[in-house]
Amino acid sequence: MSDDPFAASDAILVAADPETVFAFLDDPANHAAITPGLADVRDVEPLENGGKRLSYTYRMAGMGIDGEIVQTVHDPPERHVFDLRGRLTGTIDLRLAPAEGETELTYAATYGLPENALTRLGAPAIRRFNERQLRAALENVAGRFDDE
Repeated sequence: MSDDPFAASDAILVAADPETVFAFLDDPANHAAITPGLADVRDVEPLENGGKRLSYTYRMAGMGIDGEIVQTVHDPPERHVFDLRGRLTGTIDLRLAPAEGETELTYAATYGLPENALTRLGAPAIRRFNERQLRAALENVAGRFDDE
């Protein structure tokens, strides 16, 4: 784990093959379903690299924060990388690897938060928040495949 309070990384085993998990994560509507705080995904546009550009609204500390996500890496079935642009900035890197009939999904992210949130929360609280959000997203992905 990095000392950067705005970086978080974790992994989970998902009970599906990498191709199936990759396809699930390739649908922006699924990110809204699994990501705590992601309230809206809209204006989805395909990109030449196979990825997508979209607008989103993220709810944090009672605030709705709008921004844009641009998928910079779309490498089936191994990797998705997204750049967050707007008031929230950062990078989300999702890596998928086969693991004995399942998929090891690794989620690494670095976030930049609006200044007023930084002032109110402070680095330790931001680190805990990011780690909880990331873990919840991973568990939500795994939960989608538990009963299949």
